[in-house]
Amino acid sequence: MQERVNPIVVEIIRNAINSAAREMNSCLIRSAFGPGIFEMKDCSVGIFDRDARLLGQSSGLPIFLGNLEICIQIVTEKIGLGGYQPGDVFIMNDPYLQGTHAADITVFAPIFYQGKLEGFSAVRAAMHDMGGKNPIGNADSTEVYQEGMRIPPVRLCVAGKMNEDVVDLLCINSRYHTIMRGDLNACIAACYTGETRMGELFEKYGTKGVGEASKEIFMQSEKMDREAVREIPDGEYLAEGSLDNDGITDGERGVKVKVIIKGDEMTIDLSGSAKMGTGPINCGEAQTIAACRVGYKEMINPDSQVSGGTFQNLKVIVEKGTFLAAEEPAPCGWYFTGLGLLIDLIVKALSPVLPEKAAAAHYGDSNVILFSGFDNSRQSQFGICEATAGGWGAFAGGDGQNGLINVVNGDLKNWGIEFIESKYPLRILSYQIRPDSEGAGKYRGGMGLERTYMVENEDGCNLMLWVERSKTTAWGLFGGQAGLGPDVVINPGSEKEKHYLKTNMLPLKKGDIVKIRTGGGGGYGLPTERDRKDLETDIENGYISKKRAQEIYKYV
Repeated sequence: MQERVNPIVVEIIRNAINSAAREMNSCLIRSAFGPGIFEMKDCSVGIFDRDARLLGQSSGLPIFLGNLEICIQIVTEKIGLGGYQPGDVFIMNDPYLQGTHAADITVFAPIFYQGKLEGFSAVRAAMHDMGGKNPIGNADSTEVYQEGMRIPPVRLCVAGKMNEDVVDLLCINSRYHTIMRGDLNACIAACYTGETRMGELFEKYGTKGVGEASKEIFMQSEKMDREAVREIPDGEYLAEGSLDNDGITDGERGVKVKVIIKGDEMTIDLSGSAKMGTGPINCGEAQTIAACRVGYKEMINPDSQVSGGTFQNLKVIVEKGTFLAAEEPAPCGWYFTGLGLLIDLIVKALSPVLPEKAAAAHYGDSNVILFSGFDNSRQSQFGICEATAGGWGAFAGGDGQNGLINVVNGDLKNWGIEFIESKYPLRILSYQIRPDSEGAGKYRGGMGLERTYMVENEDGCNLMLWVERSKTTAWGLFGGQAGLGPDVVINPGSEKEKHYLKTNMLPLKKGDIVKIRTGGGGGYGLPTERDRKDLETDIENGYISKKRAQEIYKYV
């Protein structure tokens, strides 16, 4: 019987690798030129062994972290492990391979130690602009070719030397050449940082020591997962919901979830979900699998770290040709819209047998708002794309969080008001909690937000909106009510007032006002059972009006 590695050494190595990943992430954020990375932190990093099994990661977007290894596996299948050489860096963004949209690029590098391939460091980050028919993104694309340059796996660096031809090709196709070049350099630097730190770890513990510790970590993760799933009664658990539309054609886009528990194995079957949409709501299969992993992790050992041993007892079934397994040339610009709903549905399906772990649905979508145009004061093009926060679902023993970014975006940050006003010809008139937006319950859902922009540019600008979940809003559980849906109003209270959820390149004039209202989270339990002191605190804080408290919560 082989002697197991010292558990203290295992923990040292586990934390050292995660520390290396955090340093990679810091390097990326501090080096980036694009505000989507350095300000909003729309990025993720990971370190993997030579078989593309996860060793360590930093905080970031969960749906990015859930499938970085797939990109490494794709390239390895193409060139073989012998096709890598020290100093190589690969780049790709093909939506049908990595699963996201063209704006997200995956960059990874092989990690060599003493001439032998030992693993990989990988980055995924959102570029400021990848070309396409409109700046940064659009809401009305009908094919992937309108959404920006599509990159198959290619070498960005060859044996440590920048492939300038590829870099020039990428930069010249972006509206922001300098930002693009700076962000590519930041991604490369982050990957090399991971290689450096892993080299130091190999120097101290040896490749064999790190390898044995990794095996132990994988074994621990898999064992914990299997034990947790085994506690769930065998059976099939169902849930379904719909998105508003695909952005081009009317008609809801349904998502069907069947969670099958058999022993210590879980299968998530998405068969029967809607076919590919005409508009940019489609998602590559790799990202759908990543979203299923997020839903799984919410319910199965959410406090434990993810490793290469996690998800070994999870199988995902996705039908080709559905909008969750898009094929060329389906547009994928807002691929993540269905994933927030999917993750909520996985939790809903399992809620009858895991009521203490389940939460009501959250507001669900990134609710993207994008301003673009020519900045008269700076005499340059500008574009700002923002994902907005909303209310999360309540759970057994607690209220949902107010104004938190949606589940697919994880560690994403809000644009700061000072940043927006100092960098772009916009003014923020208000930023506040949206009263009465919560799903009522014994434990209430989180509150949505209101954010009001005013255009200050002399020549105005264009507005793009991609806002979802107005029909299947954040549902409640066990008697809890649904949260209020989203809304965007242009010039509220005036004769020119108009409401939108999706629009593309809508012209705005100087002085026009845009108010975005995000949805609230679902409630948990009967509203009439809410603690009176908690309800009075909500009223005092302006979260819930007295009228709503009297009508819904029966407050006297």
